[in-house]
Amino acid sequence: MDIKAYIESGILELYVAGVISDKENQEVYELLQKHPELLQEVLEIEEAVLKLTASVSPHAIDFDSFKGKLDGTDTKVIDLKPKKPRWISYTGWAASIVLAGGLLWTLNTNKQLEADIQTAEIENSYLEQQIEAAKTDLAATKNLLDVLRDKNILSVPLGGTENFANTYAKVYWNKADNTIYLDAQGLPPLPAGKVYQVWSLTLDPLTPTSLGTIDEFNTDDNKIFAIANANESQAFGITLEPEGGSESPTMEQLYTLGIVDSAP
Repeated sequence: MDIKAYIESGILELYVAGVISDKENQEVYELLQKHPELLQEVLEIEEAVLKLTASVSPHAIDFDSFKGKLDGTDTKVIDLKPKKPRWISYTGWAASIVLAGGLLWTLNTNKQLEADIQTAEIENSYLEQQIEAAKTDLAATKNLLDVLRDKNILSVPLGGTENFANTYAKVYWNKADNTIYLDAQGLPPLPAGKVYQVWSLTLDPLTPTSLGTIDEFNTDDNKIFAIANANESQAFGITLEPEGGSESPTMEQLYTLGIVDSAP
């Protein structure tokens, strides 16, 4: 007989609890008489159950009746007659375990529900923000299209210079409100510590006037920037400058240049 496998089967715990059939009860009883290892296992199971019962429901146990067993003075032989169901002895600890399990399940369920609600609220808030952002972007796009399609808008292409032949940009100049809209999609990303600076130019004599720097170029997705321009511009140029901009354009870093052909 494989003693270890028999112990691991759980039959001895059921025997101690008194929940197996009369036939199985008799079989276990006979095996306990033949195998001391099984008897020792049963004694250990009973001791564990008694300790658990005492810790959960102290009034369910008559401790005086076990005093001799616990202090080693009781030398009576243990009766190994087949056991009958003894539910009353285990009612305290069994009910406590069931109650604790139920409370734990309820607590975990409530926590999960709260977490799910919080997640749903965050997702709804994010979705609402995305919808509002989309509405704002749509309104801004429509407004920009209306501006660019205005018949009085003057379009000025800016081509790449000798050292930056692959770059390009475009200026849409609305003289009515002294604003230019710079489409800078054709410019490369800014290196660290640098900004693009936009210049209004008069040609005779050549006089540059700064229209400001584009500090947020790398983070702007559309690469279209509205810039105030009250100058009588004859040309527009874009240079690469140190952060903060320069008082005069760095001609070696002139990326694009475009001449104003005519007024609308």
